[in-house]
Amino acid sequence: MAYQAGGQRPAPRPVPVRPEAQAYLRDYARFLEAVSFPSLVVDHRWDVVLTNGAFTSLFRGVGPHPTAMPDDNFLRFVLFHPDAGTVLGEHESRWCLPMLAHFAATVERCGHDHELQAIRQDIAEDPIMEAAYRQGLPHWIRAVGETAVESDGAVRPLLHPDPRWGATECRIIEETPATLSDLGYTRLTLVLRETRRAAPAPRGLRRTRRASGHLAVVPTPEP
Repeated sequence: MAYQAGGQRPAPRPVPVRPEAQAYLRDYARFLEAVSFPSLVVDHRWDVVLTNGAFTSLFRGVGPHPTAMPDDNFLRFVLFHPDAGTVLGEHESRWCLPMLAHFAATVERCGHDHELQAIRQDIAEDPIMEAAYRQGLPHWIRAVGETAVESDGAVRPLLHPDPRWGATECRIIEETPATLSDLGYTRLTLVLRETRRAAPAPRGLRRTRRASGHLAVVPTPEP
């Protein structure tokens, strides 16, 4: 039986990495730590391989979760963690839907992958998220264009815990050297942008923590 979003996540199948590749990854982790913006390296499932200190600082206020921590699987974090909306601004429309679009495209290419199948099962078990995936997502992609699937260059809102940034935006930059690409990994950096401060939202509307990480932007279809 497939695990649930809040249940036990199965251990991923180990990916053999040559000793020279392991050494490269160790050095790349040191390089990543020198980057001042939040940066992470993921595989095609969005399992997180490497992060830097700026990434850790961005998500330092996120509570524990058995399957959806940001430094474990970033896709699961966006979709299922109840604290995701406290860091990812306009969480449902600006983060969940683009990530669902990326996931749908990946499933088309790698539908046999056991981890992707498990994520798909978790989506199916939530009626609202399943409605978003089946009905809302195709409509959204038609409205915004096929480029919505791509992360590189996207500008998305953030709520940074550091008051020097606060409510800001980031541009997602995908910059993957050939060695990482050969290993099946992708590097993403969230380049924080200086933005004009808007008037603060009413107290009850700021950094709202949802009871679950599930979507509400697409209503459940009527029977």
